[in-house]
Amino acid sequence: MKTLVSIEGLKFRAFHGFYDEERKKGNDFICDVQVEIKNFNSADDNIYDTVNYESIYDIVKDEMSKTKKLIETVAYHILERVRKLDNVTGASVRLSKLNPPINGIVDRAVVEMKI
Repeated sequence: MKTLVSIEGLKFRAFHGFYDEERKKGNDFICDVQVEIKNFNSADDNIYDTVNYESIYDIVKDEMSKTKKLIETVAYHILERVRKLDNVTGASVRLSKLNPPINGIVDRAVVEMKI
């Protein structure tokens, strides 16, 4: 049985961006993380057979606090850390930058990475 666990809509104000102004002013970001866990067969309701949502949230929060030029780099670091959690056999990260500084109307710029 394949088991997917997601934590979605994690919202942060962060200072990622290629341009100096973005790194000074900041922007709003939304992150979704999905992990595939080892075969969940815990009929006894054992939390140790799954993944702790709080651990995922803490990873995302920590990486969002480290200013980077590219959201691809941020997503990569989140993914690399999430994949090392107990019971995780696969993962995906979707990171959205809301209202990116583009010469036009754009809701979000999005990067998604999977392993």
